[in-house]
Amino acid sequence: MRRSRSLSGSIGRVWPGAAAVVLFTVFAFPVYWMFATAFKANKDIVSDTPVWFPTRPTLDHFTKAVDADGFWTLVGNSLTVTLVAVGLSLVIALLASFAVARMRFKGRKSFILVMMMAQMAPWEVMVIAYYMIVRDAEMLNGLLPLAAIYTVMVLPFTVLTLRGYVAAVPKELEESAMVDGCTRFQAFVRVVFPLLAPGVMATSLFGFITVWNEFPMVLILNKDPGSQTLPLWLTGFRTTFGDDWGATMAASSLFAVPILILFVILQRKAVGGLTSGAVKG
Repeated sequence: MRRSRSLSGSIGRVWPGAAAVVLFTVFAFPVYWMFATAFKANKDIVSDTPVWFPTRPTLDHFTKAVDADGFWTLVGNSLTVTLVAVGLSLVIALLASFAVARMRFKGRKSFILVMMMAQMAPWEVMVIAYYMIVRDAEMLNGLLPLAAIYTVMVLPFTVLTLRGYVAAVPKELEESAMVDGCTRFQAFVRVVFPLLAPGVMATSLFGFITVWNEFPMVLILNKDPGSQTLPLWLTGFRTTFGDDWGATMAASSLFAVPILILFVILQRKAVGGLTSGAVKG
């Protein structure tokens, strides 16, 4: 009986780790293969026998990707649209989440419900409607409409997450600051906002990934090659270089690097921010 219990206990301790290893392998292997292929020589890429590690690493594929027409212009477009959208959504969400968490006003519950519905809505079905609005405003092939649409896309998640963080901050801290002479806005900036750092990082990471990877909107709204972003550029990469898989993987690796760097920097506070924002408030 004791032996069976110890055996079941050992299995109970082992299987979560084994499952984690399997999931990590499934999700991490495609990323590894992408980066490895980017450094392989062409003969290793097209070899009938898989070459698991680059035998003679080369940077030729990265050079070809960087020297492609319009690469740096599209990098600038992607960074501009992403940073503007994430920045605007944070500013609006901070004010909205504070109002929802701290104030009691008519329509508050309806507002929260609308935010939840907007978060669950598939934004791809709105592409045609957005196209007609932007077309009628004569703003096609512009970065400003993209930034505005992306702001609306990430705003519901940002508001709902930060609302939990604001609600978790004791009201007494604000009241003490206001007693000391601060206005309500000053109390928010000086007392509440510093405590929202994990939530701000989590929502910033989510917004950056969402906007950086977005494809349907720019495909419909920006036909001019000079006003497009990197996701759309990647779709035409194989056409540009034929069957040059090394250059294609190098371009994909360059596209993924900013997200990986940002995730490594923010991973601890971002994960804590997502879980805390989900259970508080």
